[in-house]
Amino acid sequence: MSGRAWGVLFVLCGAIFLEGIDVAMLNVALPSIREDLGMSTGMLQWVMSAYVLGYGGFMLLGGRAADLFGRRQMFVFWLVVFLLFSGLGGFATEGWMLIVARFVTGVAAAFMTPAGLSIITTSFEEGPKRNKALLVYSGTAAGGFSIGLVVGGLLAAVNWRWVFFAPVILSFLILITALALIPKSARPSRDGQPVDLGGAITVTGAILLLVFSVERATHVAVSWTVGTVAASLVLFLAFVAIERRSSSPLVRLGIFANSKLVRSNIAALLFAAGFFGFQFIVVLYLQELRNWSTLETSFAMIVIGIDAILSPTLTPKLVEKFGNARVIFGGLILASLSYALFLPVGPDWTYAMMFPSLIVLGLAFSLAYGPLTIVGTEGIDEEEQGVAGGLLYTSFQFGAALGLSSVAAVNIAATDGSSPAAQLDGYQAALVVPLVAALLATLISAFGLRDRSGVADKSVPEAAPVS
Repeated sequence: MSGRAWGVLFVLCGAIFLEGIDVAMLNVALPSIREDLGMSTGMLQWVMSAYVLGYGGFMLLGGRAADLFGRRQMFVFWLVVFLLFSGLGGFATEGWMLIVARFVTGVAAAFMTPAGLSIITTSFEEGPKRNKALLVYSGTAAGGFSIGLVVGGLLAAVNWRWVFFAPVILSFLILITALALIPKSARPSRDGQPVDLGGAITVTGAILLLVFSVERATHVAVSWTVGTVAASLVLFLAFVAIERRSSSPLVRLGIFANSKLVRSNIAALLFAAGFFGFQFIVVLYLQELRNWSTLETSFAMIVIGIDAILSPTLTPKLVEKFGNARVIFGGLILASLSYALFLPVGPDWTYAMMFPSLIVLGLAFSLAYGPLTIVGTEGIDEEEQGVAGGLLYTSFQFGAALGLSSVAAVNIAATDGSSPAAQLDGYQAALVVPLVAALLATLISAFGLRDRSGVADKSVPEAAPVS
C-alpha cells in the first residue's frame, strides 16, 4: 500500500482506537464519578446505558448517512461532535449533564464508526489489501479497549474528569490528521430523490427501543420489557413496509439476500454477547468476591488485549492459508474453550489458574473479529458499504447489550443470599451464557460463512509486515 493509503488507515485506526479507549476508561472510572457527583446506582447505570442507546440505536442510520451524504463529511463532522461532547462530559456537575453528554457522544460514535469502516472498504480494493487494512483496523479497536482499562484506572486515580478530557486531546489530533490525509470526494448524487425520513425514524426508533429493553431488562418488570420489545417489533414491521414502497429506501431490503452478510451478523451478535458477558462476570468475580482493586482488575484483564498484536500479524497469515470462514470457526472454537476453562472457577483461584482462559480469549478475538468484519462487508456494492458496516456494528453492539443483560439476569436469579458461596454460584451459572452463545456462533460459522461451493472464502491478505 502507498504511504498515503497507510496514512488514511492510520487516521481511521485512531478513530476506532478512540472509541474503544473512551468506553473502557469510563467503565473503570464509574466508582469515582458516583462518589464525586453523588449519583445513585440507578443513575450511574444510565451513564453507561445512555452511550449504548445512542451508539446502538443510531448505528444503522449512521451507516446509511455515510453512503448518502459522503463518508469523509460524516466522519469529520461527527468526530467534531464526539470531541465537543466528550469535553462537556468532563465539565459535568450533575448526573443528568453527564448522561446527556454520553448519549450524544454515543450518537456521534454511531455515525463516525461506520463512516470510517466504509472509507476503508471503498478506499482499498476488495481482496488482499482491503483485508490487510481491516485486520489492522480490528486489532486497533481491540487494543483501544484493552489499553483503556489500564489508562482509565490511572486517570481516575488523578481525577475522573481526565477520562473525558483525554479523548478530547486525541480527537483533536485525529481531526487535524483526517483533514490533511483523507481525500475529499464529491457528495453522492441523489438525482432529486428524497431522503427516506419515514424509514429513518421507524428503524432508529425500533433499534432504540430494542436496545433499551435489553439494557434495562434486569431493572424493570417483565411486563414492561415485553411491552417495549413488542413496540420495537411494530416499528420494525412499519420500517419494512415503508422500505418496500419507497423509491429511495434507507436500506434496500435486497441486501439481506446476501446470506453471508446475514449469517456473519448473527455470528457477530452471538460472539459479542459471549465476549462482553464473560468479561462482565469476571470483573464482578475479581472485584466483589476477591476484593481486587479497579487497577488490579484492569491489569489482570489486559492480557486479553493480545489481540491487538495478533490481529494484524498472525491473523492475516492464517486467513491467507485457510480462508476467512475457517479462521472464524477456529476463533469461535477457542472462545468456547476459554469460557469452558473458567466455568469451574473457585473462591481462591490464583491468577495463574485464570490466565489460560483469558489468553485464549484474546487469541479467539483476534481470529474472529477481523475476519467477521471482512465477511460482513465483502461482495457489497460500494454505495451500500456504509449500511453494511452499520448493520455489522449494530449487531456487535446489540450483542454486547444482550450478553450483559443476560448474564446479569442469570447471575441475579442464581444467587441465593449474600454469602461468598452464593455469589460464586451466581457467577458460575452466569458463565454458562457466554459458552452457549459461543457454541451457537460456532455452529453458524461452520455451515453459514462459506461460499456456495462449500470452499472457505480465501480472501488473501498481503504477506507484507505491518511495520
